[in-house]
Amino acid sequence: MFTAADHLHMTQALRLAERGLYTTTPNPRVGCIIVKNGRVIGEGWHERAGEPHAEIHALRQAGSDARGAEVYVTLEPCSHHGRTPPCADALIAAGVSGVTAAMGDPDPRVAGQGLRVLQERGIATRSGLMENEARELNRGFISRMTRQRPWVTLKIAASLDGRTALANGVSQWITGAAARSDVQRWRARSCAVLTGMGTVLADDPQLTVRDFDIGRQPLRVVVDSHARIPPDRKILQGGETLIVCLSGKAQALRAAGIETLELPEKNGHVCLASLMRALAERGINEVLVEAGARLNGALLQAGLADELLCYFAPTLLGDDARGMFAIAPLAEMAQRVDLDLLALDRVGQDIRLRARPR
Repeated sequence: MFTAADHLHMTQALRLAERGLYTTTPNPRVGCIIVKNGRVIGEGWHERAGEPHAEIHALRQAGSDARGAEVYVTLEPCSHHGRTPPCADALIAAGVSGVTAAMGDPDPRVAGQGLRVLQERGIATRSGLMENEARELNRGFISRMTRQRPWVTLKIAASLDGRTALANGVSQWITGAAARSDVQRWRARSCAVLTGMGTVLADDPQLTVRDFDIGRQPLRVVVDSHARIPPDRKILQGGETLIVCLSGKAQALRAAGIETLELPEKNGHVCLASLMRALAERGINEVLVEAGARLNGALLQAGLADELLCYFAPTLLGDDARGMFAIAPLAEMAQRVDLDLLALDRVGQDIRLRARPR
């Protein structure tokens, strides 16, 4: 169905989409290539929410030559009026002859309607070319649209024997400078960084993006069930911070000018499923969790952890040091959490492992 040339053009479109990796939130990352007589005459990618979509940039570059051309786009063209007009209408007006999309748009406002509009106007459409790559690029957006919650990645720095801190809570620094710099990339692509009150008290992190000029800072979210965060913590400085606590606990924080979110209780703590739904309602696509074993374990056991991003240092901390996940003891091997290994790479002197719960 798809030729080698089709794959080449969609690969180019996906590379363009990646340029918006850090900046498009809450919108998806999208790239577009316009081809005529085997030659690329227009290209573009979506750069920021509220600005022109990838198709519009590519059409402007192609100009009148777009008539009769083939369009390759990593996501189905939109068909609704949002902050910008529908891209499907712009493609029709330009007179393109065909549109190939890597995947359909999971946004209920589109959901096949973009391709349908094009077909009704006599434009040939295809979908599914390099769909897996396109879905991976926008896994957070897809999660928010289809599951009404963000894509959640647990970032963990540990010793080779799986320990994240000494028994007294000291954890800085287990991994090396290269691994810590690599974390900055993952933080930069995230819409929010989530941590727990234990980490705030022990490490006093700021959790901001420092190595990349992306024109924004991810929302910092602190799970603080009893609203006991000291006002001098670094996480309350240098960007937007949301303190999440139990219902009825936020009065003092609000009086101090701190943004809060009150949520119902589950097992004595903030209901994490409710938190994820609330973050999705704020347009949060991807959440990077930089927390301790208790919050990591709670997210894992609640089925809210989509991916593990683990950095292992070539060092040993011993049995008394703190572990990676605080979960209930297992009575049998059938209760274990099985993972699918995605990647294993060396970063400086450390090992980076990516895996997903099955």
